[in-house]
This record gives sequence, structure tokens and C-alpha cells, in this order.
Amino acid sequence: MRKSRYTESQIVSILKEGESGVAVADLCRQHGMSSAAYYQWKNKYSGLGVSELQRLRELEAENARLKKMYADLALENVAIKEVLSRKC
Repeated sequence: MRKSRYTESQIVSILKEGESGVAVADLCRQHGMSSAAYYQWKNKYSGLGVSELQRLRELEAENARLKKMYADLALENVAIKEVLSRKC
């Protein structure tokens, strides 16, 4: 996945400018982005502060780590069951 050239704090500040009444077209022109990106950010980040975004990022990283851990354990469990079934 391509990394955004905008940090989360920059995205929040751009969205707050949009909420304050600045036209979306002007914001997009000023910051050099597309209106589609603005609306995607608005769907994902609307109503969140910078600290909340950092917490969200931490939770997503933890969730990914736990999913990987579960997948490894499930694979190991299947392998152990196969070995035990062969011995009997």
C-alpha cells in the first residue's frame, strides 16, 4: 500500500480547515491533493483528534500482530494434529 505524503496531523488540520468553511476545491488546490482524497480522509478521520489517530494506529498495529500470532499458532496446531494422527 502506498504511503501518504501527508502525516495524520496534517490530514486532521486540513479537515479542520474544511469544517471551518473553506471550500473543498480551494483546500485541494492549496494543498495539492485531489478532492477524492479529501473525501476519503473525511470518511476515515472525521471527528478524530491527533491523539485519537495515534491510538487508532497503535490498535491497528496490535491487531495485525495478534492476527499473525493466531495464524502461526493455528498452523502449528494443525501440524501437531497431523503428526499425532499418523502415530496412532
